[in-house]
Amino acid sequence: MTEDYLARIGTLIREARRHQGMTQNELADLLGTSQSAVVRIEQGKQNLSLEMLSRIGQNLDSQFVALGTSGPQHLRIEGGTKLHGSIDVKTSKNAAVALLCASLLNKGRTTLRNIARIEEVNRILEVLSSIGVKTRWLPDSSDLEIIPPARLDLEALDEAAARRTRTIIMFFGPLLHEFTDFELPYAGGCDLGSRTIEPHMTALRHFGLDVEATQGAYKAQVTPGVSPARAIVLTERGDTVTENALMAAARHEGETVIRNASPNYMVQDLCFYLQKLGVEIDGIGTTTLTVRGRAEIDVDVEYSPSEDPIEAMSLLAAAVVTESEITIRRVPIEFLEIELALLSEMGMKYELTEEYCSDNGETRLVDLTTKPGPLKAPIDKIHPMPFPGLNIDNLPFFALIAACAEGRTMIHDWVYENRAIYLTELTKVGAKVQLLDPHRVLIDGPTRWRAAEVICPPALRPGVVILIAMLAAPGVSVLRNVYVINRGYEDLANRLNELGAKVETFRDI
Repeated sequence: MTEDYLARIGTLIREARRHQGMTQNELADLLGTSQSAVVRIEQGKQNLSLEMLSRIGQNLDSQFVALGTSGPQHLRIEGGTKLHGSIDVKTSKNAAVALLCASLLNKGRTTLRNIARIEEVNRILEVLSSIGVKTRWLPDSSDLEIIPPARLDLEALDEAAARRTRTIIMFFGPLLHEFTDFELPYAGGCDLGSRTIEPHMTALRHFGLDVEATQGAYKAQVTPGVSPARAIVLTERGDTVTENALMAAARHEGETVIRNASPNYMVQDLCFYLQKLGVEIDGIGTTTLTVRGRAEIDVDVEYSPSEDPIEAMSLLAAAVVTESEITIRRVPIEFLEIELALLSEMGMKYELTEEYCSDNGETRLVDLTTKPGPLKAPIDKIHPMPFPGLNIDNLPFFALIAACAEGRTMIHDWVYENRAIYLTELTKVGAKVQLLDPHRVLIDGPTRWRAAEVICPPALRPGVVILIAMLAAPGVSVLRNVYVINRGYEDLANRLNELGAKVETFRDI
């Protein structure tokens, strides 16, 4: 029994280490031990004290030991009940993190309204606070006030917090205007395979930035006076790549043209915020952005990010898998139209209200009511594309929905090396998922869901997919080590409970 427990702990530690992009040697150095000891720990062949487990957890940003009143670690789900009622979609996680980075461009006060209180936001706030930025949640609200110092203190940067989020790479765009040389820790985030930052560097070289990747850090050098001599053509139509280029262009006094830009929801929110800072941007919502920046930005602004289409898709998937009628309010329809068109092809019925406007004054919203009914597998494979195609973050939810549909569906996740593999975890709750290769799975439906105990995958959306599947499984399921879900969703368990789900948080002593 002890050996089985140690093996499970070892597996958790190995996945958390890989999730941080860390080698066994690097973890050993942080723990003051040898690589061979780390190997034994990950193989479940090393007895571990509570103190050592706590130290490992701190260095890997994973909670293996919870004492007293620390935050929730596991979820217990009593499944097989239908959902009902209405729920509002919260504001976008990905917009929030971009706006937090972009606040570094402004010497004045930025107030962000109705920000999601999630772990990803908390990590960035820790980093910002460590370099001298004053941040505070306004009383009795989810509004966040950000006031930068006269000079950022990068020497004091909280490396531990920075390593817990891949968002740190979006500091390059703002910081290249403040420093001629600086260093940022290696970016973490979800464990989704190898993700190079070279597209970021290709874009930012136009502004004089040169980055050398060293052991665990990015060392940046900025050549003053360098400006884009021609249009910047992004080698990847990525969201964060586009955001980094936009933030660099925002403080460049002159015209910058960015081609092959992502027009996705978080990029649009960033553009609307930059416009409030006085930056002129043409082409918002298209793949060509023309930016006329300002060398100095010092204004007091307020901005409300738009609602999160990925959370809306999560709630939609929960309704489908539990065969429930619910109303999802404040759905950003522009960023779910392809998904809804595909669901209609699969036989899903739903109702939409007339459109109205988000608090940012720009994004189009609707209320969506789901209608339970049989689904059939789509004729073609389901795969993501850059916006306005099917969103890459919504693809895992289609694996879940495909498991409810009659017939066979192929899911092709061509972007990430590992995420399709995580979808095979659905087999533990009854789904029939066949892995073809690291990018493709075949799913046969419909599924008779069954309760199970599962360790949460170390990637946000696959983790939520397992949780939602458990809502449909009769009996009691346990989803362990759910920190990754808290990174991207605010109070998800309680919000699902408001719809009639039975989810409780608990922790091990």
